[in-house]
Amino acid sequence: HHQTHQKASKQHQSPSTNRPVAGASNLTHRSRSISSIREAIMAAANLQQRSSARSPSPISVSTLRLTILLATAFIFGLAVCSAFFLWQTHLSDPAFSSPHLPPSNIHGNDAPLSPNALRKIGDGEKSSSSSSSSLSKSKSNSPSSILDGLRVLVTIVSFDFMQFAHLEEVLDGFQDLCYAGSKVDVVVYTTVLYPVALIDMLNDRMRCNNPSPNAGMTMTLMLKPSRVRLHLVDFHRELFYDRIDQYDVFIYTEDDIRVSPKTVAAYLHETKRVESIVGPEHATDFNVGIVRYEYDFPENVIITDKTRHASVNVTRVYWEHPFKPIFGKSVDKVTDKALAPYYVAMHKPHQGMYMVTPKLLKAWTKRKNCRFNEVRDRPSHPSNPSQPTEGTQRVWMSSQMMYGGRHCAIQQLLPVENFGQLTVLHLPNKNYRRVGKQGRLGGTDNAPKNEFSDGTEVFQQTHPDLLKAMELHIDMKREFANLRTTNVRGEGNAKIYTGIRMVDTDVNFRHMHKNHRAAAEKKLEAYKAYVERGGYMVDSDMNIDIDEWRTTSSI
Repeated sequence: HHQTHQKASKQHQSPSTNRPVAGASNLTHRSRSISSIREAIMAAANLQQRSSARSPSPISVSTLRLTILLATAFIFGLAVCSAFFLWQTHLSDPAFSSPHLPPSNIHGNDAPLSPNALRKIGDGEKSSSSSSSSLSKSKSNSPSSILDGLRVLVTIVSFDFMQFAHLEEVLDGFQDLCYAGSKVDVVVYTTVLYPVALIDMLNDRMRCNNPSPNAGMTMTLMLKPSRVRLHLVDFHRELFYDRIDQYDVFIYTEDDIRVSPKTVAAYLHETKRVESIVGPEHATDFNVGIVRYEYDFPENVIITDKTRHASVNVTRVYWEHPFKPIFGKSVDKVTDKALAPYYVAMHKPHQGMYMVTPKLLKAWTKRKNCRFNEVRDRPSHPSNPSQPTEGTQRVWMSSQMMYGGRHCAIQQLLPVENFGQLTVLHLPNKNYRRVGKQGRLGGTDNAPKNEFSDGTEVFQQTHPDLLKAMELHIDMKREFANLRTTNVRGEGNAKIYTGIRMVDTDVNFRHMHKNHRAAAEKKLEAYKAYVERGGYMVDSDMNIDIDEWRTTSSI
């Protein structure tokens, strides 16, 4: 632009003799300069337009973001529409449509039965269906599990060590209940003194390390004299009523029935369900029962590596209910119209155990012909009191007093849909072999005889190299003798023994033979010393015959 201006100036210069008037010459010069500048600017603008046409401008960041957002919204809209049409297809399928599903109020789809709710039921408090706001609040405050914080009193009848192998499994089941969140107190009624080494092994095995403040487990051995014999089953009933306001659920069982947390949870669920169907008052006419099962292994085969294929057809069997047709002879339909669509009962209601809530225990004290709180002998033949007419004392205390039509006449209930959850393993797994034998269920006079022990049997012992639980426990305690604080709580003089308690208040050693009394007193003193020093063994406790301790502890 500067060079163009100079060139234009030179072209308009003239000799001084021909120079025009000064003012006119300057105006012309300025006019031409402005015109030249305007032309240069327009040329530059045209050049920029041609450059823009050849090379498009880059996309801005905001434009890119908007494009991505619109694409995402489009894809999301497609997904929502697809899900809607798939759900409509799902609802139109008759297998999933709502008319085929049970009503929620019948199947207990409300909040699980919490300990607080169970206590209210036990105290006779009635719930109101109209208080929807209270129900919503209880749902939000309900525990994460139906077993969380549940207070359970378990009583087990274990006469001696003959079924100790089964008792170990039974105790494991109730320890599982503690780990599921419950506070469990176990009382074992027995007529044998447990040696210190056995108590120490059980202390280690049964310790419940659930950190929840609502969970815990204790175990007490209540010693009774052996002369009580079959009446050992009686003592739990008084304990239930003495502690009726301290627990949410009470369990009585023999020492060979495996009860799991599932069993207890199913009982609570169905108990609540029954009450929701028939109402709190009428619900005391019923109790949710259980059925025992075994596995039908071939009678003439011992399962070894050679014969393991013999178990291919083995299944659970309810050996106490073998009669056909099933409905009418083994299983009964419930007569209550409200419950009949959902529950059945066994024709022979013997269970070997029972579970019960505080509310039911209280109601049954006032029930006609019941007096459930009063311990009494089983019905017997008038002319022969030693001959029972409705089962033995253990059958009477576990089942017949409760379900017998001439007594409490409680209706046993078993849920059709959840039946398997209220079946329990009979650990000896031997009674199914009785079915069809003379004098047994289904047996006739021409049937094979049911053989009993006559004392002449000779049993082949297992290999001596097998490591036994007691053997390993004692060696471990010797190897780690410094571990001495697991069965105490607190420090110094405030230490408290927290392990298994053995109570001998009902045992009178003066009635024993002199030698037997001395042995029993020695074992009891060893236990007291074990507790006083904080629940750890010394050498004298570990000097135990691994094989003979079971046969020398009777009182």
